Amino acid sequence: MNISIIRSNEVNIIDDFIIQTTSGLYCKYGDFHIDPKMPVTCAIISHAHADHACPGNLEVYCTRATQAIMESRYSGQASFRFIPKDFYQEFFVNDVQIQLFSAGHVLGSAQILMVYKGVRYLYTGDYKIQEDATCEPIDYVKANVLITESTFANPEINHPDPETEIRKLCGISYNILLGAYPLGKAQRINQLINIHCPDKIVLLHHSIMRIHKVYEQFGINKLIYKAYDRKIMKQNRFKEFVYIVPPITFNSSIRKGDMVKVFASGWEHLQRNNSVSLYISDHVDWNDILDYIKYVEPQEIWTIHGDGHKLAGYYKDRIPVKKLG
Repeated sequence: MNISIIRSNEVNIIDDFIIQTTSGLYCKYGDFHIDPKMPVTCAIISHAHADHACPGNLEVYCTRATQAIMESRYSGQASFRFIPKDFYQEFFVNDVQIQLFSAGHVLGSAQILMVYKGVRYLYTGDYKIQEDATCEPIDYVKANVLITESTFANPEINHPDPETEIRKLCGISYNILLGAYPLGKAQRINQLINIHCPDKIVLLHHSIMRIHKVYEQFGINKLIYKAYDRKIMKQNRFKEFVYIVPPITFNSSIRKGDMVKVFASGWEHLQRNNSVSLYISDHVDWNDILDYIKYVEPQEIWTIHGDGHKLAGYYKDRIPVKKLG
């Protein structure tokens, strides 16, 4: 049976419900942008990573945690007006009904469910299925159209167990310089070290400390860490400190004496030239994406943030897959 017949018998999917513009993803039926790349009149923001949450929008719908993180990062430039929403709360932006569901990516990260004329369009944003004690677990949501990130949509990519990865640090008897993104990854790494490498002492870069404080406001208050102190590290060259720093600091630290260099990421190229590889990702891998698609049961898949051609090949003659933009 042909795909178009299946689709027409179930729902009337609008092909241009979400389109890619120079400002980012745009829904003309609700007159709003999703995770815009530049300031717009009305934005729905999935989470507070800089590539999804630009400052300066006139009006922003998001979770309260995303608002707090954006305000911490951008100060008075975050948005002219925030309209915070709780998970599962229904609201309208013009004629489109919206609900936010947890994406499991970082604190406050949301999938955006848009319902228009009976059709459910689900935008995942960045999402993660792996367990993470520092953010809300992912919600599984049914939809007619799944608009999914495809960052690691490659059958060759399978993220290892994060607990096994973090235990690599236990066997290192020198101080460690650990690169991690300040939002989400740094908090997750801090928690994993506290649990699985309890003899390690976590020190934080000041930019990461600021995000930790927001996490604590939202109840993530069991992380054990100290502010970075250069004198302490110099005086204790062989004590087991783990100094967590943002990528820019990590990349500028070509030589750090007796420190071991480690970078937490799912990307292979970011593991090169490091003392130890640490494959910990906050995105879904190939099998995770397939599992999520199986649950969502979409009639169509639209991909963003990556190359979705392998998904298109996998679902050939079963589910239409197209790349937005």
